[in-house]
Amino acid sequence: MTIMEKAAGRRGFLIGAAAAGTALVIGFRLELLSFAGRARGALRKNTGDYNAFIRIASDSSITVVCKHIEFGQGPFTGFATIIADELDARPEQIKVEHAPADAAKYANLLLGEQGTGGSTAMANSWDQLRKAGAEARARLVAAAAKAWGVPASAIAIDNGILKHSSGKSAEFGEFVAAAQALALTEKPKPKDPSQWRYIGKGFPRVDVKPKTNGEAIYTLDVNLPDMLTCVIARPTRFGAKVKSFDGAPALAIGGVAEAFATPLGVAVLAKGYWAARKGADAVKVEWDETGTESRSTGQILAECKELVKGRGASAAAIGNTASAFRKAAKIIEATYTFPYLAHAPMEPNNCVIRRTPNGVELMLGSQLQTVDQAAAAAILGLKPEQVAIKTLFAGGSFGRRATPNGDMATEAALVMKAAKHQGPIKIVWSREDDIRGGRYRPVFVHRVKAGIDAAGNIVAWEQVIAGQSFNKESPSEGGIDEAMVEGAANMPYAIPNLAVSVHEAKVGVPTLWWRSVSHTHTAFAVETFLDELAAAAGQDELALRRKLLAGHPRHLAVLNLAAENASWGTPMPEGKARGIAVHSSFSSFVAHAVEVSAGADGLPKVERVVTAVDCGQPINPQIIEAQMEGGVGFGLSAALFGAIDLKDGRVVQSNFDSYRQLRINEMPRVEVHIVPSAEHPTGVGEPGVPPIAPAVANAWAKLTRKRIRDLPFIRALTKT
Repeated sequence: MTIMEKAAGRRGFLIGAAAAGTALVIGFRLELLSFAGRARGALRKNTGDYNAFIRIASDSSITVVCKHIEFGQGPFTGFATIIADELDARPEQIKVEHAPADAAKYANLLLGEQGTGGSTAMANSWDQLRKAGAEARARLVAAAAKAWGVPASAIAIDNGILKHSSGKSAEFGEFVAAAQALALTEKPKPKDPSQWRYIGKGFPRVDVKPKTNGEAIYTLDVNLPDMLTCVIARPTRFGAKVKSFDGAPALAIGGVAEAFATPLGVAVLAKGYWAARKGADAVKVEWDETGTESRSTGQILAECKELVKGRGASAAAIGNTASAFRKAAKIIEATYTFPYLAHAPMEPNNCVIRRTPNGVELMLGSQLQTVDQAAAAAILGLKPEQVAIKTLFAGGSFGRRATPNGDMATEAALVMKAAKHQGPIKIVWSREDDIRGGRYRPVFVHRVKAGIDAAGNIVAWEQVIAGQSFNKESPSEGGIDEAMVEGAANMPYAIPNLAVSVHEAKVGVPTLWWRSVSHTHTAFAVETFLDELAAAAGQDELALRRKLLAGHPRHLAVLNLAAENASWGTPMPEGKARGIAVHSSFSSFVAHAVEVSAGADGLPKVERVVTAVDCGQPINPQIIEAQMEGGVGFGLSAALFGAIDLKDGRVVQSNFDSYRQLRINEMPRVEVHIVPSAEHPTGVGEPGVPPIAPAVANAWAKLTRKRIRDLPFIRALTKT
């Protein structure tokens, strides 16, 4: 048996055991908070069946069903931490598996559909899981109490063992059948925080073992009988279509079975990846590039620079900036440019599709299961529920797998529909396909102007932003895509006169949200410009932030915590400087204080990062620390090196040799400090990214007196 077949067998046993009544299955209903109505508190009712999150088997093992994809950000461990705590279970009892695609049962309560994104995994699951764990505990205790003839209040659970003072004890498995059958007389309440054993303290990461011993199943591991691998010969300009092609050179390669045109390019099916790859490279294709983007990056940026010379559609307006500028003693202005960025996850796109008696099954790292179901169903003429999805581990995403059109599901369905082959098909992208495949963080240009009065106070701030929209198909009320201005239009600083506006550039390059979305560029523009204003006003940058954040205690708390632990204000050794930045995204608050020196390559050498994070109630501190560290590394890669360039509409970069990433010896020491909080948990996957680039730029400005306004650093410093 293959690894995949063995894994499928294990899952089948657990599901079968639950169906046969030998397992305790726990679930409940919760209303869905729609994404569109989230800010207004609008609720959309869930009319589906119960959400099954916990299965306790007769061997006392506990299977937690995770509705969010695990691609390294830690929801498997977060789910396990909460359930283990509510049940007082042993860590080794807990197993976690991906939920099937079923929005009625497993919807993300903040998105209104099944999916992972926006750092919402734990935020939307916190109450669900605690209630599910409390119910499982109550049922087990009630079953034991009935069997032993004692009050439920007299039974305790310790390390997964039900115990009574009489000396009676039992594992969970002894009572699962009885617990499933009984009716609870009271609604179970989750534990009081004073009783927590794991939450906020620690729990071993559950995906370490399978990812290190080979048990973890990724899409590339799937090997099914009669399966062919598909590689697509893709156009070099976005949106180009196959005009004509000659598949004979591909079919002449051993192992190649088919070559045919699809809306995405010429698909080559073969026995194994290498034959399919060689076949795709051998196909001769004439492309129809009518209407495709043919400009180079410089031309696109030039258009955006022209746009920001005048105000765009209003995103925020406070006071009267025109009047305030007329009265200002000093006016400072700066223009910032930001390049296209690829997500570049370690595992490029891939998907397996196969026919089933009911329809089809997709096996992939699905980030938006509801979207993927609908996309494949529409192409194949099926109902969404006829598209089963087996969500597998994925090697990163950073937004790349969360495509609004279900890119990989669409691609797999198109290939299956056109192929003669009736068996399973595995679609595989190469690294080059990924880097050149589009869906980038768009280019952006910011023009920022501020007025300072004679006392050094910021009296006016105008910010004009130009770039591509992330959400062209669903602009918010008023026509503003809020994903283009978040972090600027809602900046926390107490500036009496503020105007933020935006222009949407019309560019034929496919874009997508990228880890922390527009916060990636708005935080840089706001936080570096604020440092520049502090210098112009003769003020300490930390003191200025403290004054302007007086009405935002959570921003202020992380700022002060980072500064304190970085020994802000104490002298630095010769050749080093400190920088600081604070930013809120996805309802979490992060500040980075950094220590920077000049590297031998002329770039900033980031030696130390002191991070403070407020993400509400911490669930698993180790996961929080890991995500902050990962955010620092990810953000530094982009800030120092990241840029995707177009030449005549064609992407220049192709692999990690030309799309440079931070190397392990370049990773700074990161110290993470978590703010204690009883607030509802918020996300940590994205909020660590936005403040790192501006903190480094601010330190670099103090060290060298050079202000970085064009990212990445490597190009800004090469130009000067």
